Amino acid sequence: MTMELAVDILRNLLQTGLILSIPILGTATVVGLAISFFQSITSLQEQTLTFVPKLVCVSLAIVISANFILKTLTEFCISMINLVPTMAQ
Repeated sequence: MTMELAVDILRNLLQTGLILSIPILGTATVVGLAISFFQSITSLQEQTLTFVPKLVCVSLAIVISANFILKTLTEFCISMINLVPTMAQ
C-alpha cells in the first residue's frame, strides 16, 4: 500500500464520518440553541426542559436519516472492500 492510497482512504473515512454525523449533530445543535433561547427569554432553568426535547428530536433525526446513513455506509464499505486487492500490492 502506498502512502497516497493510505491518505486517500483516511480522507474518505473522515469525510464519510463527517457527512453521516451532520444530520444528528445539526439537529441536536439547532434544538439546543432554540431551547436555550426559550429558557433565556422565560427565565426557566429546568434541566429536563433541555434533555427531553433534544432526545425526541435527535431520535426523529436518526429515524428520518437512517436510510441515507445506511446507504452511505454500504457504499463506503463496498468501496473499501474493492480496494483490498490494491492494498496487497
